[in-house]
Amino acid sequence: MGTEPRGGSVKTGKMPEDEKTRQWKQEEDQQQKEEKREGLIEFYSSYKELFQFFCSNTTIHGAIRLVCSKNNKMKTAFWSVLFFLTFSLMYWQFGILYREYFSYPVNLNLNLNSDRLTFPAVTLCTLNPYRYSAIRKKLDELDQITHQTLLDLYDYNMSLAQSDWSMLSTRKRSSRSLLHHVQRHPLRRQKRDNLVNLPENSPSVDKNDWKIGFVLCSENNEDCFHQAYSSGVDAVREWYSFHYINILAQMPEAKALDESDFENFIYACRFNEATCDKANYTHFHHPLYGNCYTFNDNSSSLWTSSMPGINNGLSLVVRTEQHDFIPLLSTVTGARVMVHDQNEPAFMDDGGFNVRPGIETSISMRKEITMRLGGRYSDCTEDGSDVPVQNLYSSRYTEQVCIRSCFQLNMVERCGCAYYFYPLPTRAEYCDYTKHVAWGYCYYKLLAEFKADVLGCFHKCRKPCKMTEYHLSAGYSRWPSAVSEDWVFHVLSQQNKYNITSKRNGVAKVNIFFKEWNYKTNGESPAFTVVTLLSQFGNQWSLWFGSSVLSVMELAELILDFTAITFILALRWFRSRQQLSPSAPPPNSHDNTAFQNEAPGLSTPHRFTVEAVVTTLPSYNSLEPHGLSRDGEVGHE
Repeated sequence: MGTEPRGGSVKTGKMPEDEKTRQWKQEEDQQQKEEKREGLIEFYSSYKELFQFFCSNTTIHGAIRLVCSKNNKMKTAFWSVLFFLTFSLMYWQFGILYREYFSYPVNLNLNLNSDRLTFPAVTLCTLNPYRYSAIRKKLDELDQITHQTLLDLYDYNMSLAQSDWSMLSTRKRSSRSLLHHVQRHPLRRQKRDNLVNLPENSPSVDKNDWKIGFVLCSENNEDCFHQAYSSGVDAVREWYSFHYINILAQMPEAKALDESDFENFIYACRFNEATCDKANYTHFHHPLYGNCYTFNDNSSSLWTSSMPGINNGLSLVVRTEQHDFIPLLSTVTGARVMVHDQNEPAFMDDGGFNVRPGIETSISMRKEITMRLGGRYSDCTEDGSDVPVQNLYSSRYTEQVCIRSCFQLNMVERCGCAYYFYPLPTRAEYCDYTKHVAWGYCYYKLLAEFKADVLGCFHKCRKPCKMTEYHLSAGYSRWPSAVSEDWVFHVLSQQNKYNITSKRNGVAKVNIFFKEWNYKTNGESPAFTVVTLLSQFGNQWSLWFGSSVLSVMELAELILDFTAITFILALRWFRSRQQLSPSAPPPNSHDNTAFQNEAPGLSTPHRFTVEAVVTTLPSYNSLEPHGLSRDGEVGHE
């Protein structure tokens, strides 16, 4: 009887041990399940596991073949090469799209507009410079010197007015100063072979004849060159113009040349069948084209045309006689006309055309507006504020305004004076060989550099983003006709004091009008925007892989996981190298081998697992209600 309780107590003492073992197994299984369960951030143990998961679950076509055919090395190699070749081709196409996008192409948009048209400004010049009273004396002296020069070179006796011959002896003293400067720049006629020792500043012409030109030297006469021309007419005109500019530059004020005689040049003026008056034009003087008049340049009251046709435009009858003009500056007769936009200077050399005497010239116009995209799409400028050239003109920015301003600024910097044809910069004066002896030498040298774009003016001056152009077409007819010329000239002689003896060579008629009621606008729009770029990327991605934007995110996730695994593996390798490398104990450390052997064991996952099992509370559900009796005490013992 006494042994039975002891045996029962032993049996009950083994039950908690079996319960603990079963509990340990349950906890280990649960821990393994938790390890296999996907967490918030998942890291793979190897690159192989990463790529296998990606290829098995991605929506990119063809990637699954890399996993399904892993038992067949030939198929795996084939699909691997095909997969990466497809990737290479796709990104090659991406590179082409990027290059096209960053070239910033544009589309040209053509629009046809129908609206009331603002009539352009029209500038009309006499085509011959006038012999102004303020410079008449010096011009007569220059004519006398030119007469003697032509007599020496070509044995030509230029006809002068009788008054000039009678006053020739009395003006010898006053002409000495002008003669001195003319002799410094003599007009010479020599054989080409005799010019080899003197450099030329003009292109050679393949002719074995005489060449004529004038000599230009530096201030100390150490360097000289021959400004030569193949045509004697061109050489004489250029030489005479050079001295004529010096005479004009000696005038203290340009107002001294303001001798406008509108009624003596414009015989009749009509616009839209209405007579013009002085409020419709402005006057200025051109050194070579004489008196010029600009119509419709007043921004406060601009002319408008509501209908096309010759009766709804500008009609002018002009005088083309050349009495009291300078024949050595201009060898043509008639008038010069230019059509341009308001607030733009009239560059008669560039856009003007001549009107023949005795001819009715009808000019039809077509307006065209060009608007370019600025910024990254073109090198145009909005208002010229970003162009590194100062605008010397009192007008808005144009390319020709910038080019001429650039040349004038270089002229002032290099030669110390300004060219008379262009506006005067601040604190500068016009070139005059009475003050600047060698300005002609400097000017022609600089002009050669300017034409060769050595100065960089053509590169600095950019096109404006908005331009208004007028395309002209001309028609000619005889005016007045043979049957009507008698009464027309008689009326002009009574009304405008027209000289009847000159007949047809003294008048001309000009009609300027719009050919059509509409005008064309050329605009630009971006041809390759960000939306177009993304669309092309999507097309290429779908073509090569048949996937979408989410597939791109899967690829980005693959790159991120690859980077994370690389960082983790590198960190583990670095820690393992630190643990394997022997290190001496610090001087104050405890030499306790039991403690040193225990520390590495606690850092392993196995020791953490055992520690967790030992500290786990027992399962109270397995205890019986009467477990606190004597059996429990025996079990405790």
